Amino acid sequence: MPADAARLSLLALPGLPEIHPGDDLPALLLQALARAGERLVDGDVLVLAQKIVSKAEGRYARLADVTPSARAVEIAKVADKDPRVVELILGEAKEVVRQRPGVIVVAHRNGYVLANAGIDASNVEPSPDGERVLLLPVDPDASAARIRAALEQAAGVRLAVVINDSLGRAWRNGTVGTALGASGLPGLLDLRGHPDRFGRVLRITEIGAADEVAAAASLLMGQANEGRPAILVRGFPYALREGNAGELVRPKEMDLFR
Repeated sequence: MPADAARLSLLALPGLPEIHPGDDLPALLLQALARAGERLVDGDVLVLAQKIVSKAEGRYARLADVTPSARAVEIAKVADKDPRVVELILGEAKEVVRQRPGVIVVAHRNGYVLANAGIDASNVEPSPDGERVLLLPVDPDASAARIRAALEQAAGVRLAVVINDSLGRAWRNGTVGTALGASGLPGLLDLRGHPDRFGRVLRITEIGAADEVAAAASLLMGQANEGRPAILVRGFPYALREGNAGELVRPKEMDLFR
């Protein structure tokens, strides 16, 4: 391969079972790697769907156990949603940013702005105890760090882990894979001060590196019944370092739209 060539490869890990609370997710990932005939090497990135992390952490909420507040009932009328789900959304949110029929956009307690606080029932297996929904991990960066530490200890290599979810964007239609949690790679890569190809110094360029790798992995993960929640990314083009997805959260005072 020529010296100036570059390659990024993505592999959906096969055979992951349905994840349940308390499952050893790193062990299941290592088993899936073995089924694929792969072993982890230095510089690999594992991108995991938020759903399997939330399931392993038991982040379920049974709607029968939720009593909606008066505020949740009022918002539910505007948003045309189950008041119990709205109550859960409010419990995960720092601020309600916008609402319309079908969606409530909030500032999540972890900082990112997203619809319905990331709470939904898609790809959540039915429960005999009644209808339930799945919440985001309590601290996705910490979840990524724990999974990374277990994998690094088992494999003896330097890795990164990204927890991915599909988020909408203010300026464009469609959802895109986004890093809710990350460990071991730059969330935000600052290229200010670097030269371009013609020697001009970059003044404003910052790259959402963790978001870019999450979006790439989403192409294989899919959004419906594909059943590919773990993606091995090899050839990440930047140096690994200690970092997290918190780097990507824009402070409210710098947000031109709030």
